[in-house]
Amino acid sequence: MKQFFGSILLLATVSCIGPSDETELKLAHGLPTDHPVHEAMVFMAQRASELSDGKLTIDIYPAEQLGSEQQCVELLQIGSLAITKVSAAVMESFVEDYKVFGLPYIFRSKEHAFKVFDGEIGQDLLLSTADKRLRGLCYYDAGSRSFYTIAKPIEHPDDLAGMKIRVMNSVTAVGMVRALGGSATPISWGELYTALQSGVVDGAENNPPSLYTSRHYEVCKYYSLDEHTTIPDVLVISQVVWDKLSEQEKEWIQQAADESAVLQRKLWAESEEESMEEVQKAGVQINRPDKEPFIKKVQPFLETYRDNEIIYSYIKRIQAVE
Repeated sequence: MKQFFGSILLLATVSCIGPSDETELKLAHGLPTDHPVHEAMVFMAQRASELSDGKLTIDIYPAEQLGSEQQCVELLQIGSLAITKVSAAVMESFVEDYKVFGLPYIFRSKEHAFKVFDGEIGQDLLLSTADKRLRGLCYYDAGSRSFYTIAKPIEHPDDLAGMKIRVMNSVTAVGMVRALGGSATPISWGELYTALQSGVVDGAENNPPSLYTSRHYEVCKYYSLDEHTTIPDVLVISQVVWDKLSEQEKEWIQQAADESAVLQRKLWAESEEESMEEVQKAGVQINRPDKEPFIKKVQPFLETYRDNEIIYSYIKRIQAVE
């Protein structure tokens, strides 16, 4: 592990910030090259180069070439990597404010979610991690998460009783599944296929492209679109690197990132549609349960945040967005 970080540190610090008239930034993430987020990042790199007449370049290292998601975030914090993509759920471990995005049914619709991400609340959260040496640039659409299961569909919260459901290593994800009556079981993404196949868990929850690209549909034949959470991805730049950039370079990067977010949402919508078609072809049964019982079931969980002044204020602000 020390050797890994040592080699990455040397590689990144030498080339991350180049001569005064030319800057090269390294962007690393864990997704495959056919993922909508990667495609948006490629577009961002192209736009940064165009806007700067080639003075600012972004080199992209996909598929965990420079480390796992956690390792990439740690490299950002010491300034040895410039940019990465991380789920807002993972950002919870750096600043509590991000927990609000992981709360169930906090958004009334995708349109409502986008208004929050693109507005004052979203901007406040992007900048809330500056003291952790991380700065958010924009949000990428990661869809809505729903339950997919092996033996039976989830038509009602009561169906989750006694079921072991894989969740991300997130306090809010664990609390949400428990509130709905299931047994929340944090397991790493890379180990989930085997856990499903061997019966360690009875199901998981995620968006359509993740169900498809992970091939979890080979094991889980029921996909219940309760859409309990809409957790975005966050494009994050190292605050250490950001502070070394000129004001012009910062403008180029922010504009390129904002434009990439617009494209990514379009690519994501196309990917969701394709993924739903493919998993159904593979024999997955899609059901759309009434969301109202799920919404009612999680209300006591949301109320547990009433004593948390920061999170509860975000809840009220989000609910007030028209």
